[in-house]
Amino acid sequence: MTIDYLYIIQYRFKSIGATKFYNPKQPVFALDHDVQNKTEKNLKKYANIEKFAKEHGVDFYPAGRGIGHQVMIEEGYAFPHTLTVASDSHSNIYGGIGAVGTPIVRTDAAAIWATGQTWWQIPPVVKVQLEGQLQPGVTGKDVIISLCGLFNQDQVLNTAIEFHGGDALSVEDRLAIANMTTEWGALAGVFPVDNLTIDYLRKRMARIELTHFNNKNLKPTPKGEKFVHPRINNETIQGLIDNPLTPGSNATYAKKLTLDLSTLTPYISGPNSVKVATPLAELEAKDIKISKAYLVSCVNSRASDLKQAADVVKGKKVKEGVEFYVAAASSEVQKEVEETGDWQTLLDAGAKPLPAGCGPCIGLGTGLLKDNEVGISATNRNFKGRMGSPSSLAYLASPAVVAASALSGKISSPNGLDPNAPTPSFTIETIQQSATSSDESSSAAEPEVLPNFPAVIKGELLFCNTDNLNTDGIYPGKYTYNDDMTMDDMRKVVMENYDPEFVNVVKPGDVLVGGYNFGTGSSREQAATALKSRDLQIMIAGSYSDIFKRNSINNALLLIDSPELVNDLKEEFGNKELTKRTSWNVTIHVAEGRVEVKKDNGFEKTYKVGPLGKSVQEIWLDNGLEGWVKQRL
Repeated sequence: MTIDYLYIIQYRFKSIGATKFYNPKQPVFALDHDVQNKTEKNLKKYANIEKFAKEHGVDFYPAGRGIGHQVMIEEGYAFPHTLTVASDSHSNIYGGIGAVGTPIVRTDAAAIWATGQTWWQIPPVVKVQLEGQLQPGVTGKDVIISLCGLFNQDQVLNTAIEFHGGDALSVEDRLAIANMTTEWGALAGVFPVDNLTIDYLRKRMARIELTHFNNKNLKPTPKGEKFVHPRINNETIQGLIDNPLTPGSNATYAKKLTLDLSTLTPYISGPNSVKVATPLAELEAKDIKISKAYLVSCVNSRASDLKQAADVVKGKKVKEGVEFYVAAASSEVQKEVEETGDWQTLLDAGAKPLPAGCGPCIGLGTGLLKDNEVGISATNRNFKGRMGSPSSLAYLASPAVVAASALSGKISSPNGLDPNAPTPSFTIETIQQSATSSDESSSAAEPEVLPNFPAVIKGELLFCNTDNLNTDGIYPGKYTYNDDMTMDDMRKVVMENYDPEFVNVVKPGDVLVGGYNFGTGSSREQAATALKSRDLQIMIAGSYSDIFKRNSINNALLLIDSPELVNDLKEEFGNKELTKRTSWNVTIHVAEGRVEVKKDNGFEKTYKVGPLGKSVQEIWLDNGLEGWVKQRL
């Protein structure tokens, strides 16, 4: 599935020399991010995307149909036991219905259109055992906020999570949890298919029988024949029942985590970080005033979420001075909550309706946070500056807590909470791998540098000492859908939300060094291309978010991991300066995996790192994946 910036993928599709889709029924187009933008330019762009879809026979969902991820689930494109990808970082959500959902990036999408395939590095698998049952008032959102806060040291970074237990969790709760495994750092988070999944699909099938007339992507049913949905139907559902998919008895895992659901209470994420989770009771006692509240986005805008909020606000009014924004996840969700009366209940309380789409979650359209404002949101991401001003504060919570806070004007519980609530019970176990060492096999291989690839790269280390530096910090969301941004424009705003002075400190040829989990967050490709716009050829970090790594490799920005070097820099320079010129000069032997550092006092040290392999070199020599595919079509 690809979204609003599809026009850029169109350009790349054509630039690699492709003229037709490998399989027109493999991709899906959905317009959902900038749907509040009614300018002539944006409407023209949307019209061109629709025309392009029609020309190639690709299923298309226009602005107003809803958030692409929700549409993918409603229409059965994301179906249990399938691999489903999207050019958006919250593709993990598909794991809530038992699909392997994982994000790709724009260049990947163009390659898939043309060839039907792309590349992955197979990740380690982590088993997460959910024990017990949730207490009343505790939701799937509280589960994933707790997991992000309890295991906040990259324990699941770039892994695939296999959830076990949690049999009583609704599919909606599972979707919320899977959705935010992205924020937790994982590439995928998959729940098993069980009776609840089957019931969910059967209810969806029944609903589609009443609404399919509105879907222009479905072929008309011949007169006298019964309508059968191409993906969600009795045969495909029965296939799941007849062919259950379970872990093998000899399945192995990199780590095993457990969480006792019965020990959880409502939790709040933030401010401005998903790595910080605090019991609601603790924050409620601090009397934190809010300016805005949001019930929008792909994580918590389904019918059950809107009902939770409606139950809280029924017969009451939003606090004067507070703006409470609501949007359904899709047009079908909106119809459902209009039928139940929940939508009207929210409006009667003073909620401000927005169209089905992403809106303020991505920092677009109406209702963004202004300077020094505080917001509480049922969205999935609260990075600094993402939902508005960099000086604002954003907290994340469940729909009911957001609604209660909108009523009181401060972070509040729908019901009184015991300030002496139990501490969550959890464990973590790291599994020792077999004695066969990857170092042994790699050391036996001869280093290889392809012709014209630089065997040695030199530069001064430029240090940004921040862990979890996200893509909103690297390239602000407000520029993501600005079609007119040139590389020269990008070089002026790169790192704007992290350090406005970065652009005045960085020099061409620097070797940028980041902290751990560098590039976490959205799938925006500009996070990599904006860094390249400053003439940075290679960077080093303690670790990277995989989505940033994909974007960098695809756009010929070279990456090296060196936790040892990052720790040395942290010890030497601390974090007094967001962007520090170190006067440490580095010589990187890329194929050999050797980094030689010479300090300004003459001290020298060599670091062993992973070599840049042949595949990465090939993509770099072709100036990115786009060029690599073009050479092979």
